[in-house]
Amino acid sequence: MSQNIYYSEKYYDDEHEYRHVVLPKDLVKLIPQTHLMSEKEWRNIGVQQSKGWVHYMTHPPEPHILLFKRPLTTPSSSQGRK
Repeated sequence: MSQNIYYSEKYYDDEHEYRHVVLPKDLVKLIPQTHLMSEKEWRNIGVQQSKGWVHYMTHPPEPHILLFKRPLTTPSSSQGRK
């Protein structure tokens, strides 16, 4: 299931790092429409990423795109900003 999931490069602001995850459109039916997903929920549909990521936003015109963020915790976390 997770083989067709696209993970963006990370992007940053002063407090967080972000990424978006694009699911195959046939998985849209597994995405709750009433709430943002917990880590357990997004892992159960096949999203694989390190701990600390939070599903923070949906974009109704493109429900197959999940937006994630996590706090920057160390100065080295922001290295490689684009």
